[in-house]
Amino acid sequence: MQTEKLLARFVRDLSDLGPRAVWAHGSLAGGDYQEGRSDLDLIAVLPGPVDLRTVRRVVSLHRRLRAEPLAAKLHCSYLGPAALENPDRAHLTWAHARVMRRPVTPVTRRELHDFGRVLHGEPPGGLLPPVPDRQLNAFVVRDQRDYWRPAVDRARLWWQDVWVDLGLLTFARATVTLRDGRLISKGEALAELASLGAPAEIVDDITRRRYDGASAPAAPDWPARRAELTRAYLGPAIDALVSTYG
Repeated sequence: MQTEKLLARFVRDLSDLGPRAVWAHGSLAGGDYQEGRSDLDLIAVLPGPVDLRTVRRVVSLHRRLRAEPLAAKLHCSYLGPAALENPDRAHLTWAHARVMRRPVTPVTRRELHDFGRVLHGEPPGGLLPPVPDRQLNAFVVRDQRDYWRPAVDRARLWWQDVWVDLGLLTFARATVTLRDGRLISKGEALAELASLGAPAEIVDDITRRRYDGASAPAAPDWPARRAELTRAYLGPAIDALVSTYG
């Protein structure tokens, strides 16, 4: 399996930085992983501060991996020991073939505690502080209210597969987390969408593309119509969710 080969090489190459731990989260840990489609979402805990020298070594490591199949889908955030406590702090991250900084959110932290996969070193429970329900729920509400709800008003975004898929699946996952107090996979979220009143045409479209390996309908007006249907559903749905749990 190309995934396991890439992970083994990544952990081996990362050993020069002496990581205390390397963990997988997201679909790779949660049982919804599809090779060639899903991202490989990783966290590496380093023994010291992430300084400029560390950044250069991380960039060099990822560039050496470029010839490996699936390397473009490998994303990793690098945390120093002093940065483990704060879920709002941005960390050095390699994603989409470039360096950026982004936080390890309460959702990711809870995933790591609940079902994170240990690739090397210590388990998450030994290094990461627990994520209280109040903190998790506050983040989920804020993400829906401050990120996804304004995005609904940007019509052209919703002509793209990725916005339709992630917008609806993230909403379904947020609903289950706030309602039931648990995290679910994208596959489980897709099953939830029908019961949440999402348009059946859109749910079928996501299913075909993500899980059945089929392309979207070929009708030339479908992207515009899909965008309209998605936005008409998602805007009021997010408003209701935030009103209930915010």
